[in-house]
Amino acid sequence: MLPDKKKYNEMTKKASPPSPKAKDFVWAYIVGGAICVIGQLLTEFYTSLELSEKVVKMAVPVSIIFIAALLTGLGVFDKIARKAGAGTLVPITGFANAVVSPAIEFKNEGYILGVGAKIFTIAGPVIMYGTVASVIYGVIYWVTTLF
Repeated sequence: MLPDKKKYNEMTKKASPPSPKAKDFVWAYIVGGAICVIGQLLTEFYTSLELSEKVVKMAVPVSIIFIAALLTGLGVFDKIARKAGAGTLVPITGFANAVVSPAIEFKNEGYILGVGAKIFTIAGPVIMYGTVASVIYGVIYWVTTLF
């Protein structure tokens, strides 16, 4: 027997209390900004090693992805994300977390059927639709530049 609409709304309000939006916004801003500051510090560090601009542009995202994946593996990233919410969704760190989390969750099912099969459960659709969208946009751009 399903609850009526009124009871369902009451149950929903109890289960999901309203979030303090101003506080959430501040935390998201602080953590998202901190991630960007870390990226800038890494840029300055790699530049101080006299690496070429091209190498620095590759090393910074790789480092940030590694740090986010490591923190996810250690269980720290999820604690930060609970507090910061959208602030951790800076595309590169959020993507690293989306890839590593399912891998950790399903590792006890083995490396092939667990990690291998589930690693892109969350990130897979992003990769697929992102690739398809880029091809469509590329074709549209190519067609529009012909005329």
